[in-house]
Amino acid sequence: MRTIQMTLDDNLVKAVDRVSKELHTSRSAFTRKALQDALARYKVEQLIHGSTDRCTGAQKPRPVSNTLCKKIN
Repeated sequence: MRTIQMTLDDNLVKAVDRVSKELHTSRSAFTRKALQDALARYKVEQLIHGSTDRCTGAQKPRPVSNTLCKKIN
């Protein structure tokens, strides 16, 4: 594990501290879980909607699943 430094709005820190206390967890543990959840949601969104090219913003084609190919054939 690494220690990092982040800049957050005061209201966000207060909200995280309040919820962390309610959940009986640390600020770090709460933030780790929130970041893991956000990354998982991002991955699902990419699978559902595809991704865009960082340079052009153009929609990249999504890979065709084996299930879809079997239904077509």
